[in-house]
Amino acid sequence: QVQLVESGGGSVQPGGSLTLTCAASGSGFRIAPMGWYRQAPGKQRELVASISSFGTPNYADSVKGRFTISRDNAKNTVYLQMNDAKPEDTAVYFCTYRDTYWGQGTQVTVSS
Repeated sequence: QVQLVESGGGSVQPGGSLTLTCAASGSGFRIAPMGWYRQAPGKQRELVASISSFGTPNYADSVKGRFTISRDNAKNTVYLQMNDAKPEDTAVYFCTYRDTYWGQGTQVTVSS
């Protein structure tokens, strides 16, 4: 089993920054690909960014150049640094481990 706990969500003004954190634990956890998805009201869940075991990132076109995904394997933690936030970034953000285990989600609201 793998447990994922997200934190760091909240409200931010357009152009602002926010950092999401996902802490992984559990007997089934190994160093493996992880990622962040988001789901806005009335929309399907979409991939925001993913990161390989060795730290190679992949981004959705909508966040390239604004978001940065990173990981600290010593802490079993993945981060999502969100810069230049836009109203369309408003969503519940979910952390995933191998697209198999999911966190409970953290709300991000971008509004003036």
